[in-house]
Amino acid sequence: MVERIAVTGNIASGKSAVGEILAAKGYRVLDTDLLSHEILERSAEAARAFKQYDVFENGKISRDKLGKLVFADPELKKKLEDIIHPQVKAGIESFFNKNAGEKNAFVEIPLLFEAGMENLFDKIILVYADDKIRLERLLQRNNYTAEHAGSRMNSQLSQDEKVKMSGFVIKNNGDLADLENQVSKLLEQIRL
Repeated sequence: MVERIAVTGNIASGKSAVGEILAAKGYRVLDTDLLSHEILERSAEAARAFKQYDVFENGKISRDKLGKLVFADPELKKKLEDIIHPQVKAGIESFFNKNAGEKNAFVEIPLLFEAGMENLFDKIILVYADDKIRLERLLQRNNYTAEHAGSRMNSQLSQDEKVKMSGFVIKNNGDLADLENQVSKLLEQIRL
């Protein structure tokens, strides 16, 4: 039976970098951000739910426009999550079924606790980065305004709350070499 391991963390904490490190080491990794993007692209339900808003470009939902809309309106954010999260959950279950013969499989899942999906996993790894560093990453990487970056950061449970709910924590305040070293140590610690 495959051991199901969540890799979670707040926006710009370094979940994707950890996922890439794990994949490079030969582990099976599912990125639920990519899965969510694929679901959104083909979701007729999402298109109907947001048709009266200016979130379309070339006939398709623009993730950038939709993100700005839903992160400014908690009710619309919930509406979107009610459409996307059940399909993400089904995708995670399918991923585990496909990899049932593996010793373990990892799922990068930013909204693990917010979506109440903890029970899908045997172990939870939290990638943690100081808020100041996360804000700098968002401003540089995503070209967000400080206000939009702040609203994205504030829409998630605090990292300190997530630490209490996670079995393992990786601090990602350094460079990539430091992160790779921490991932290797963690894999030894949890004997993978």
